[in-house]
Amino acid sequence: MKILFTAFECAPFFKTGGLGDVAGALPKELAKKGLETIVVLPYFTKMASKYQDQCEDVLSFSVNVGWRKQYCGIKKLKDENVTYYFIDNLYYFDREQLYGYDDDGERFAFFQQAVIEMMEKIAFIPDIMHINDYHTAMIPFLLKEKYHWIEAFQSIRTLLTIHNIEFQGKYGADVLPDLFGVGKERFDDGTARWDGALNFLKTGILYANHVNTVSPSYAEEIMTPAFGNGLETVLQMERQKLSGILNGIDYDQNNPATDPALIAPYSAENSAGKQANKQELQRIMGLPQEAHTPIIAVVSRLTYQKGFHLVLEELENLLQFDVQFVLLGTGDPRFEAAFSHIAQKYPHKCAVDINFDVQLAQKIYAGSDLFLMPSAFEPCGLSQMIAMRYGTLPIVHEIGGLKDTVQPFNPITGTGNGFGFVEFTGFHLMQTIKQGLVLYEQSPETWNIIQQNAMNHDFSWTTACQAYIHLYHQL
Repeated sequence: MKILFTAFECAPFFKTGGLGDVAGALPKELAKKGLETIVVLPYFTKMASKYQDQCEDVLSFSVNVGWRKQYCGIKKLKDENVTYYFIDNLYYFDREQLYGYDDDGERFAFFQQAVIEMMEKIAFIPDIMHINDYHTAMIPFLLKEKYHWIEAFQSIRTLLTIHNIEFQGKYGADVLPDLFGVGKERFDDGTARWDGALNFLKTGILYANHVNTVSPSYAEEIMTPAFGNGLETVLQMERQKLSGILNGIDYDQNNPATDPALIAPYSAENSAGKQANKQELQRIMGLPQEAHTPIIAVVSRLTYQKGFHLVLEELENLLQFDVQFVLLGTGDPRFEAAFSHIAQKYPHKCAVDINFDVQLAQKIYAGSDLFLMPSAFEPCGLSQMIAMRYGTLPIVHEIGGLKDTVQPFNPITGTGNGFGFVEFTGFHLMQTIKQGLVLYEQSPETWNIIQQNAMNHDFSWTTACQAYIHLYHQL
């Protein structure tokens, strides 16, 4: 089976979030399972030079973006049995950021048409085109409405993965003729129109052969007004082709037994090294090295979506207990300022680093006891899985992928791999934190069992990959 996977970001080349992690990990697992897999990406000039140096020029051609005739170079890089093709155009991709420009619609239109038009030129016609989020969601539409006359493309099946339905790609109707070179018929008849605008994601949902999200619970949630961001009616109508597959995490990069960022390796079988990493984290963050004081950690973007207004509501209350609080992240300036202020007020209990630091993040996963993820909504979430891999028990709002990965501790049966709350309030978050603290302080044997459950749960891409392969075969 031939798979063409395309996205606008991909680790380790360039990424802003979970989409980049999935694009980096899933194709490698598919290739390991024997599927011929290529990944098509923009050639962002901000990519590290060590990867740029490995790229070879393959060919070039012109892409018509409406009336514009644009250069399209194709570069190629092979890594771990995956072939990466990069779409090169300095005008569109010589940018400091991946997104957030006034001409994003034009950039996405160029990229999607380039992906389709390169297939015959590199002699790779896939069985499945796996597209991701609104940046590539018009590809199924283009295959059926613009390129349908190309016989080689007629048997291609398309899978659209929604990583976050909040971002949909809304543009004026003129984008269809002006950027894609097609008529407005599908806008006028309502197919590509939603709420008065051309909606890339809605169009992709209707035209793709199948749609999936990055967790089963999120697939159900986005069919409701609370989480559908206006597209819940469309998704209800198309529910027969909607499903959810939970993301995995990279088990090679996130392994406490081999992680070079850690001062002492450890594993589920021998967790003694975790205590040394806790002391090291306390030292780095300038906190007293108290072995029995639980560390509650955050590694995240600081936004309302991630629920940090709830944390701020209760943080000073929480710091009255025998705890230490560690935070690493950037985001809303108001959150950054508020957390920094509390850290200055409680320097022996609270350490805040407003920063993005991959090495420090790994040290926090390893050195902490509890990990906060009180998200208002969470399509999948990776941090809670990484935390569990490192034996740090997550405290989550039971929503989306958090609900699918964290089994809340049951004091009657003694089962679970973390802690959860249902009602999205600061009070219920605080009650759940208290439950974790009581277990940590009063029941070390039970705590160790829950910690073992967390570390032994399989969140690898090997498992997640099998679900995608099954879906590809169905298509």
